[in-house]
Amino acid sequence: MKIVFLTPFFLLCGIIIFSCAGQKKPVFIPVPQNDYFITEKNDNNINLDNIIETKNGTSVRNLPGWLSAYIKGGIEEVEKLGAFFGKYVFIGNNEGLNFTAMNIWADNFSAAKDFSILAAERIERRMISAAYLYPDNEYGLFFETMVKKAYNTVYTGAAKEDTYWIKMKARQENDNTEVYTEKYNFFVLISIDKMTMQTIINDLMAESLSAVTPTAEQKDSISRLRQNFFLRF
Repeated sequence: MKIVFLTPFFLLCGIIIFSCAGQKKPVFIPVPQNDYFITEKNDNNINLDNIIETKNGTSVRNLPGWLSAYIKGGIEEVEKLGAFFGKYVFIGNNEGLNFTAMNIWADNFSAAKDFSILAAERIERRMISAAYLYPDNEYGLFFETMVKKAYNTVYTGAAKEDTYWIKMKARQENDNTEVYTEKYNFFVLISIDKMTMQTIINDLMAESLSAVTPTAEQKDSISRLRQNFFLRF
């Protein structure tokens, strides 16, 4: 009697074991940490108290409104200014010890040639922030294709609005001794009409999607991205 009742049990165990052995190994895609999704870091690390000279004198009160807003809260604060209503704002930033070299960089910064780097970085950050997984998993080849196109696109309509520089003192420790150094920070302000930028990006997404073959899940993510892309751009 024991054999009769135990046999079905062992048969069931055998079926489960062989069934599991025949299944494909599940794919594990880790969920990125929160830091991965930061879209607009205000990492200029500028302390107004450390500014010792500006393009217009020694007082921080001489800073243009857009730069004061940027130091306070990043691009988002700049775009709240009335002067930039209906526009996206981008700021190129470079720092160094050689004033002449930094000045040449700012003077030669071209909205036609150099702006694509700023635009592509912002587009990439937006795609990352909209993803639930790593973007390569979330969007497949669409992500890489889109980013490459963004870097190689000419953003017609982008305009160089202003340049500005500040001189700062920075404290460093050298052999347990505090040493103060001075450096220059140069900023280039670029703006572009929102409708113009949105048209360019929508065209980029359409071109990128037509160039790849995403899975059903990736296609859903791409569709969601396209619908909500400019909500937090």
